[in-house]
Amino acid sequence: MADLRINGRIWLEAQERFFGIGRMELLERIQRTGSINQAAKEMKMSYKRAWELVQSMNSQADSPLVITQTGGERGGGAVVTEEGHKYLTYYQGLQERFQQFLTQERAHLPL
Repeated sequence: MADLRINGRIWLEAQERFFGIGRMELLERIQRTGSINQAAKEMKMSYKRAWELVQSMNSQADSPLVITQTGGERGGGAVVTEEGHKYLTYYQGLQERFQQFLTQERAHLPL
């Protein structure tokens, strides 16, 4: 079969899906923008959905991955915690290793 290919996704699970490529991107954008709302807009995702993903990760982790600060003189915001950085770093490496695995397996396809 000439169009045969190998593809896949990898994620971490706890009680439910905990961390994957989309959540990694969300955390990276929160880290860069300092805002769940801004990160959601950049991803063309509703704020509600982004908030639900952050809540899901925070509730499953030993300590929060993102902490928020409500408005005030300097406005609200969100910060990726040390725990969040730990998962970002781990998952980025996992994703790279997974892509290397897929590349190696493609070489073994019986074409």
